[in-house]
Amino acid sequence: MSNAFSKLFGRSPFGPMQEHMSKSYDCAEQLIPFFSAVLAEDWQEAEKLQQKISGLENEADDIKAKIRANLPESLFMPVPRSDLLELLTVQDKIANKTKDIAGIMLGRQMKIPSELAEDMVAYVQKAVSASEQAKTAMSEIDELIETGFGRHESDLVKGLIQKIDQSEHEADKLQVQIRAKLFRLESELPPVDVMFMYKIIDWIGDLSDRAERVGSRLQILLAK
Repeated sequence: MSNAFSKLFGRSPFGPMQEHMSKSYDCAEQLIPFFSAVLAEDWQEAEKLQQKISGLENEADDIKAKIRANLPESLFMPVPRSDLLELLTVQDKIANKTKDIAGIMLGRQMKIPSELAEDMVAYVQKAVSASEQAKTAMSEIDELIETGFGRHESDLVKGLIQKIDQSEHEADKLQVQIRAKLFRLESELPPVDVMFMYKIIDWIGDLSDRAERVGSRLQILLAK
């Protein structure tokens, strides 16, 4: 085992992965106050939060780069290197998409129609909740491996993965509801605003989808 890997990972390949997932969640979590600022049209506060999101996304990128640089090609680990790298990529997309959402909404100073406000807040909260559950599931992986994939710990992680799936399903239902309401409002809004609103709705959906994919990758690890 290389010194660089030992320093970064210690005895477990999951410590830095958990740190990265935690940082990706910290990034996504900022969308809740960010949306509050957008709804209040407090663009100064929105800018502060967008900068915070950008900083957290950069920190997640730094952790990702260290993991990739220090994960050797061949190493005796409880899971394959390729699976770890795939999981890392999925986690990273949570932080990336959060940064994209905040960047475009601030840049365009997007106004959310009042008819959509309540549903949009619930939608964002559900997407962030899915990311939080993905973080919680990741935090259990070390113990799962230490217990030799023991039944109790394995059932716990499977239960957490089911919760991620449920949150993603609820977010999907909210997305359908919001898109239907926006469709009814289209004729009253500038066409370019409508186009970007649909894009933001899709991107928030991507957040919960990516949290679900973290759960799917963990399920693959459990199966091996």
